[in-house]
Amino acid sequence: MSSPTIPISNPQTLSQPPIATPAFRTFLSRLSISIRQGFSQRRPWYELIDRSSMARPDSISEAATRIRKNLSYFKVNYLTLLALILAFSLLSHPLSLLVLLSLLASWIFLYLFRPSDQPLVILGRTFSERETLGILVVSTIVVIFLTSVGSLLISALMVGFALVCAHGAFRVPDDLFLDDQEPASAGFLSFLGGGASSAAVAAAPAVIARV
Repeated sequence: MSSPTIPISNPQTLSQPPIATPAFRTFLSRLSISIRQGFSQRRPWYELIDRSSMARPDSISEAATRIRKNLSYFKVNYLTLLALILAFSLLSHPLSLLVLLSLLASWIFLYLFRPSDQPLVILGRTFSERETLGILVVSTIVVIFLTSVGSLLISALMVGFALVCAHGAFRVPDDLFLDDQEPASAGFLSFLGGGASSAAVAAAPAVIARV
């Protein structure tokens, strides 16, 4: 007498396929290196808050000139200040922070670094690449423009830019060694160019595979 056969079920996947770990690790590694290289250009904070170098500008044109020079010299410090203000705003609103982190995780795990040969299956329903991208884009628009998250981000950035411009206008740049700096045409975010390029190179294979 043969033993009874134990039925073997083959349940459908209820969540997304695992993330493409090597590509994701490469992305994080290059991003970390780029951030460290950017922070290596940070100026001493005592130069930023030196009260003896503060003076009211005599005209709007002088204020604009000071802002341009100070942005070029203190660009990393200013970006750090903006990041701190943004982080403080998000930490003071945990729900908004949770929503943003969930949105970022959705882009990473469901699209950017998900293996292209593994379809997305949720609750037994298979989603195509276009459907996945469309849902993510719509979700991003809703979160950023139709909820309090967008107003929180805009408010924090406006406060940060106002503080940066105020400091740049009142900080006399005469004691700064501007000759050693990169050309002004490089822009306020020039040091992020390398980081953006490295991140794009790491993420390119995952994106190109879906085009």
